[in-house]
Amino acid sequence: MAPAPTTAYRPLARALLAVAAPLLLGGIWAGLLRLGWGLPPLQPQLAHAHGPLFVSGVLGTVIGLERAVALGRRWAFAGPALSGLGGLALLAGLPAALGAGLMALGSLALLAVFGAIIRRQPARFTVTMALGALAWLGGNLLWLAGRPFALVALWWAGFLVLTIAGERLELGRLRQLPPHALWIFTFAVGALLAGLATAAVTFDAGARLAGASLAALALWMLRYDIARRTVRKPGLPRFSAICILSGSAWLALGGALYTVAGALYAGPLYDAMLHAVFVGFVFAMIFGHAPIVFPAVIGVPVAFLRAAYLPLAVLHLSLALRLAGDLAGLGEVRRWGGLLNGAAILLFAAVTLLAARRARSRAAPPQAAPPAGVPR
Repeated sequence: MAPAPTTAYRPLARALLAVAAPLLLGGIWAGLLRLGWGLPPLQPQLAHAHGPLFVSGVLGTVIGLERAVALGRRWAFAGPALSGLGGLALLAGLPAALGAGLMALGSLALLAVFGAIIRRQPARFTVTMALGALAWLGGNLLWLAGRPFALVALWWAGFLVLTIAGERLELGRLRQLPPHALWIFTFAVGALLAGLATAAVTFDAGARLAGASLAALALWMLRYDIARRTVRKPGLPRFSAICILSGSAWLALGGALYTVAGALYAGPLYDAMLHAVFVGFVFAMIFGHAPIVFPAVIGVPVAFLRAAYLPLAVLHLSLALRLAGDLAGLGEVRRWGGLLNGAAILLFAAVTLLAARRARSRAAPPQAAPPAGVPR
């Protein structure tokens, strides 16, 4: 049976994407609570749901949704539906095990989707993204098993980095990468998987190996990503390239901090290395990919606006402020940096909505002039 046209699933895709919106707001609110801002807690466990809401609730749902649309099978939408429901359960203050279980099922469904994708298109980049889905499932199972959250977060970092690296490798086909570049990429991916597996047994050694692998993948993208060429083009290609290259620089820093620090479970340095990866790398990549992904997934065109540079600048400057506060032991500086991290994400969402509205108004057919004698 041939896959149904992508447009047939767009109403479902839009509904599932709408689920991610309150999870994004809840994740930002929870992060501000963790930073010590005096906000109403909404529900007692919200602060503890910060990481799961962002990684599995928002990003896991969006990534699963993107792959479900690409596969074009109705069953594939079970993954983003389950991870979204898990996020809503956490947001509502239901038992954490329920949310974690739903998210684990969502990650298992994403792994099944990649199994179908690999059968259709066996390639290095599809396998890399499938390994990312496996890392997400592994992190969720470690979370359910009650392992330290620092270990879970490392596996989740593997999920997002492998997913993004696989997508960048796919685009790299446009510039015909030399064989040695592909082998370096493969070696770095293998080392990252080895680091994650080692961390589950010996966290310190595994975290250092995984950190070195994250840094290696970041340097690979800085050297071989097609963004090095598209940054010379105007408009959206340049903006996306700046997002990708600047995000890769943050990943290199985060990987270096993991390599040096090893087993950390809390504290300012832990905050710095975690958010260099999850905010600096991941959200810069989201900023760069959103104008391309949204039209493909939900069928809503997004015009490029130069205003998109503003949230990107706020993201980078606020993260630099946050990490400076972390490394210098200045808690108040760290708090303000974190607040501005959330503001950058919300500002980008607002710019994206404005860009979508602008694109739809440009695409709307002009209204016919009324007949003579009819009031205008």
